[in-house]
Amino acid sequence: MKRDILGRYERTEDGKVIVDVSVGRIEDMYNYFDRTAPYLKKDLDPELVDYLIDCVREIGKADFILRVGLSGMPDEGGMERVKQSIHNYFLYLLGFEGRRIRTMLRTSCILFAVGVSILALSIIVNRSVASSPGVVFRVFAEGLTVAAWVSLWEALATFLIQWPPLSREMGIYRRIAHAKVVFRQLRQNGSITGGDRN
Repeated sequence: MKRDILGRYERTEDGKVIVDVSVGRIEDMYNYFDRTAPYLKKDLDPELVDYLIDCVREIGKADFILRVGLSGMPDEGGMERVKQSIHNYFLYLLGFEGRRIRTMLRTSCILFAVGVSILALSIIVNRSVASSPGVVFRVFAEGLTVAAWVSLWEALATFLIQWPPLSREMGIYRRIAHAKVVFRQLRQNGSITGGDRN
């Protein structure tokens, strides 16, 4: 199945998968609301970001390059700024997800500590009410036990369920941020006029 998916992509001479992005103009790569900011600080267009993430997710662990098709080729400085802006934007996303993971881990640790504390308290209460015939105390002791296990389960579930997908997304962002970016010129009808330029 993975081989069929990879067959949809062109490859470089050294076997790397080519993720093609045809945008026409450089400005089309960026968020419209960021149009007055310099390229290095602009947000990429959300549809472009989603497209790149989907492509990299689809090709899995295969090595790849990004090939940007433009109707008008920028100068060397312009190409370098575009490369740097792609690099910067995905590093920003990587940092954002890193902060989310740290928040999630902190929440899991707090829930785990609370759960262990409540469990210790419930053991003490259960021992002290074992000889007591009072229903209220027994219900209270059982309630503490349930609360402890709920807190411990929530801590483990938060870590085990939320961490893996966030970690995978961070891997994708890292790969895109460090991918080689090349350029090629397109004709007005979208066909190619020349070879790739680094």
